[in-house]
Amino acid sequence: MATDQKLLLAFYGDDFTGSTDAMEALSLSGLRTVLFLSSPSPELIGEKFPDLRCVGVAGTSRAMSPAEMDKDFEPVLQRLWSLGAPVTHYKVCSTFDSSPKLGSFGHVADMAHKSMVPGQVISILAGAPPLRRFTVFGNHFAAYGDEIYRLDRHPVMSRHPSTPMHESDLRVHLSHQTKAEIGLMNVTDLDGDDEQVDAREAELLKAGPGMLLYDALTDDHLRTVGRLLWQHGQRTPHFVIGSSGVEYALAAHWRATGVISDQRKVFPKVTPVKQLLAVSGSASPMTAQQIEWAGNNGFDCIRIPTDKLVQPGAAQQAQQQLVEQGLASLSAGNSVLLYSAAGPDDPSIKATREQLGTDTGASARVLGTAKGRITRELLERTGLRRVVIAGGDTSSYATQELGLYALEMLAELTPGAPLCRAYSDDPQFDGLEIALKGGQMGKEDYFGMVRGQ
Repeated sequence: MATDQKLLLAFYGDDFTGSTDAMEALSLSGLRTVLFLSSPSPELIGEKFPDLRCVGVAGTSRAMSPAEMDKDFEPVLQRLWSLGAPVTHYKVCSTFDSSPKLGSFGHVADMAHKSMVPGQVISILAGAPPLRRFTVFGNHFAAYGDEIYRLDRHPVMSRHPSTPMHESDLRVHLSHQTKAEIGLMNVTDLDGDDEQVDAREAELLKAGPGMLLYDALTDDHLRTVGRLLWQHGQRTPHFVIGSSGVEYALAAHWRATGVISDQRKVFPKVTPVKQLLAVSGSASPMTAQQIEWAGNNGFDCIRIPTDKLVQPGAAQQAQQQLVEQGLASLSAGNSVLLYSAAGPDDPSIKATREQLGTDTGASARVLGTAKGRITRELLERTGLRRVVIAGGDTSSYATQELGLYALEMLAELTPGAPLCRAYSDDPQFDGLEIALKGGQMGKEDYFGMVRGQ
């Protein structure tokens, strides 16, 4: 597999919802893409997925400290890099939230410079105009509702419970996580013909930055950045850190140059199901609206007592009570939504933090794992074949409890959160239909969309 040039791209998503976002961008471009839950071997790819063009690994590094990354993440990244794709992408959220102590992008760059691309520039692309995420003169902007906000004033991301964003200049943000120099190719540098743009990039690279951040305001900017990234990858395997803007950018260039068809792939519509199981660990205001919609449209909404789930002496009983509540609702013919918070001001967040202290990474692991076990038991005992999990950290840890080894896009729902087909060695879970939704993704009726309304 390492020499098979059919493989265009390998990516690692720092949480599961972000990973499905990248998979969707590639799949809609007509590139068969499978998202694995751990690093696949070349033998597994060759035996079960011989026609893959892009390979992804869904991970949990968003909730890791730098020390945990060194221990648990670096070996995964090394194996992905060894597949030999021209471009390897460390996929992060398009809101670029991270910190020196949690999910540090700068630490990932330092790791890559040390063991994979010594002396080479690492490209950085956060902007993703199709998702209404924009970078202009190094400052990042993101949509919420109908408005576009500078990241440090964004209603959600400026108040994120784990990694609040208080800085919109991504170079300043990254400077707190790495000592590497960070250059910028701004929107004016990206304008002009290919020769002019190449000359500007070459001039920027003469200064020897460890990383080069690319602005992205328009689809034309994305296509230009995609061309530059691909040129780097054709010279020598290239490492990129960024949002699914990387996938959109590369696909735009591949279409323009005939590497892939310019026809967008059309997926079938979602087939309605009578009942849906949904599990939410998101504290986003958007998810709070979606929970409210679900409660008004045929879902039994059951609150998860997170303060009890993080107590060793109370966790088992709390889990079992949730299972029994869920079974009772499902037996009555209703859809079920288990949720841990209704917005960023939900008092359960403070109560749970008081139980765990300041270790937000531990909170993500403990709660996500518990929700995954509850989800698994409900699916096993009811035979339901469709589930949705909301929240990046929750999706990352809960999905691991379901015994799946890979996901592939099945149908469109909302940009960045498709319905997927699961692969498992367990016949009960092989073919499970699952959607993983980031907190801010989707409109208020998202849970209805997954159910087929």
